[in-house]
Amino acid sequence: QVQLVESGGGSVQAGDSLRPSCAISVRSSSSHSVAWFRQAPGKEREGVAGISPGGSSYTYANFARDRFFIDRDNSRNTVSLKLNNLAPEDTAMYYCAAKLGFGGVSSLLLPDTYKLWGQGTQVTVSS
Repeated sequence: QVQLVESGGGSVQAGDSLRPSCAISVRSSSSHSVAWFRQAPGKEREGVAGISPGGSSYTYANFARDRFFIDRDNSRNTVSLKLNNLAPEDTAMYYCAAKLGFGGVSSLLLPDTYKLWGQGTQVTVSS
């Protein structure tokens, strides 16, 4: 059974860091592109960061660049998202998603291209 399970969210102060992780239990997880999305209450879901199956290609949303870092360990079937210098506007539910193959960097943050989604992990940042 295909499953994505996020963990590592939490409640922190502005300026702190968190490292949510996504455990991927799918056959040939190393053949899947993985991305992180987030959704705050009353706002649309938005892409945060995405990484290719082998990890050599990745992309970030503008707000994430230079603060957030995505990496994957295919030997452990995990993809992590290091969140640095968090701000209250980063408060959201963070979801990981996976899709088979790699359609190019430009497609990594397109949510409609993903069929596999986790349940999310909450990140709350207070000022």
